[in-house]
Amino acid sequence: MIVERFKRFGVMSKPSSSVCNIDCDYCFYLEKENLYPERKKNWRMSDSTLEQYIRDFIESQPDQVIEFVWQGGEPTLLGIDFFQQAVEFQQKYRGYKTIQNSLQTNGTLLDEEWAHFFKQNQFLIGLSIDGDRVSNDAYRRTRKGKSTFDDVLKGVELLKKYGVEFNTLTVVNTENVKRPLHVYSFLKRIGSQYMQFIPLVERKSVKPDVDGLILVQPAYEGEANLANWSVPAKAYGKFLNTIFDHWLVNDLGKVFVMNFEQTMSQIAGRPGTCVHSETCGSALAMESNGDVYSCDHYVYSDHKLGNIHQASLIELVNLPQNRAFGQNKLDRISADCVGCEVRSLCHGGCPKHRFVKSSDGIRNKNYLCEGYKTHFGHIAPQMKSLLSLLQQGMPPKKIKQVFKKGIYSIE
Repeated sequence: MIVERFKRFGVMSKPSSSVCNIDCDYCFYLEKENLYPERKKNWRMSDSTLEQYIRDFIESQPDQVIEFVWQGGEPTLLGIDFFQQAVEFQQKYRGYKTIQNSLQTNGTLLDEEWAHFFKQNQFLIGLSIDGDRVSNDAYRRTRKGKSTFDDVLKGVELLKKYGVEFNTLTVVNTENVKRPLHVYSFLKRIGSQYMQFIPLVERKSVKPDVDGLILVQPAYEGEANLANWSVPAKAYGKFLNTIFDHWLVNDLGKVFVMNFEQTMSQIAGRPGTCVHSETCGSALAMESNGDVYSCDHYVYSDHKLGNIHQASLIELVNLPQNRAFGQNKLDRISADCVGCEVRSLCHGGCPKHRFVKSSDGIRNKNYLCEGYKTHFGHIAPQMKSLLSLLQQGMPPKKIKQVFKKGIYSIE
């Protein structure tokens, strides 16, 4: 069985490829430069590729609101002129559609001019920061090994000064997982009202593959070891639970945590993130030369779908190869997931993390399984009650009081 034809899909565009001004120890994308050695000196997305992408993506989407997602590497290395040109192309081809832009950055290169541009063009900024100085500098340092923390905070202050909407993306690793409330409280103090906590899981092969890549995909059968910065599975679940318990009685309605929002969506019967959906394949990644891959975690030669200069995005996302990729998430789910009590919220997690042996001996169980069981098992009953109270029209302030008193359901 192959998933139905995709009508809606997203694209994570990487116009600066893997080029970045800092050197995070855990970054899975820096080594992708090995896939494009000829572009080490020619890494920028050209105007012709930019225009082709923007026109194609707008035409491919049936909805009125079109969201462009810019990532890297570090996209601000391209300079403001590049994104000004992107905005002009968007206005040229948008017709009667509304355009939204989000850009993920490490924040270290932001200045007044960037902040003004983001505000003027209503960019949503995703800021990568792993917590306070201790947490952030554990793995996010400059190429000379120096702290990035102060530069990131300067960027945050500029975004706030200009009223630029921003959220924070925090990679949960073997270090900051030990300090959940320190991390959460710090993010609140700097003004983050929308947070994402992404688990860090990578394996390193003993020797590079044919493309020179060390970080491997799940199907890799050679000798590989868990990277030392990968988050312990159960610790990740406890990390989320600690934050959830605090958030529920203190910050409900004021702070939004993507991890909890997607669980609420799942419980309400709406689609959540691709990580915890039954199937995937509708979140493409595009390199700076227009090459398109099934997912940004699967930028490997055998998951390349084609190039936008040779085929349209709607054609690429609906190639049998990509539709099979999306369906395989369901078809190749672990035997241990079949009767699992949290399957409806987890769906086996991201296929990238499915490399642990299941009870039937097949290596398709998610490394984070124990953490997901710990987390979803803890929050699901409270989330169901929370959803019920919200549907009854109870305001968040009163709901927080209900949970503080330990009353988790109302007849």
